[in-house]
Amino acid sequence: MFTLSAFADEISPNLTKQLDVLESEGIRYLELRGVWGKGVLQLDDGEIATIKEELNARGMGVSAIGSPIGKMRLDEPFEPHLEKFKRAVELAEFFGCEYIRLFSFYPPLGEKAADHRDEVFERMWALDEAAKGHAVKLAHENERAIYGDIPDRCHDLLTTLPRERWVAVFDPANFVIEGVKPFDDAYPLLEEFIAYCHIKDATFDPPEIKPAGEGDGQIPEVLSALDQKGVSCFLTLEPHLAMAGQFRGFTGPELFRKASDALKKVLTEIGAEWD
Repeated sequence: MFTLSAFADEISPNLTKQLDVLESEGIRYLELRGVWGKGVLQLDDGEIATIKEELNARGMGVSAIGSPIGKMRLDEPFEPHLEKFKRAVELAEFFGCEYIRLFSFYPPLGEKAADHRDEVFERMWALDEAAKGHAVKLAHENERAIYGDIPDRCHDLLTTLPRERWVAVFDPANFVIEGVKPFDDAYPLLEEFIAYCHIKDATFDPPEIKPAGEGDGQIPEVLSALDQKGVSCFLTLEPHLAMAGQFRGFTGPELFRKASDALKKVLTEIGAEWD
């Protein structure tokens, strides 16, 4: 059984509009990345309380804190970033969600991520230490140009860090952008670690973001394999159909509905159940 979620800030910066569209699509969760034009870690306590109140009133919840943790260069100061991560942990506990989405750092400009494994792991272990004692899972997303951008290095991260706290966010489109076939080349290495999926598709040539099932992301194959294994996980829509940036994307209400319909079509075709 899959559970649908979404980056609601792709719909609108306005919380009410976000939740209205999610409700109309039968989506009961959001991955909290931004509201009112502010990133999730920039929101103050009053704003966070307002969000929780609105979600509770509609019987909705947070699937993950869509944090930007790990989206920084290795030659930038880490301590302020670590403090931001501690805020992400607080928010996950406040909203009662299990997952914090994060990344594995960019190399210094002009350098290769593979050459900086030691520095990457020094920071990942610091994040792990800060999460100890908290009921959260650290969900690493494969993102373009970070250390964990390709399957081999994602596997390196997830087999080195503690299994009880670290899982994979599987993003098919991001693998495509890196020239990787998601089901053929990434899924076999990462299958046992996948606990969460971001749903957007992409084509190899030309490199374009597409709704689920309309690109080279092999989304039907990935979801069918997970379903046959009996994996229960969130499928978070991240359509990026109007704009795809380094730190956020935008889709708008109508294109979001198109993306939602495309995912539901894939799930119907593979015979998977969702709520």
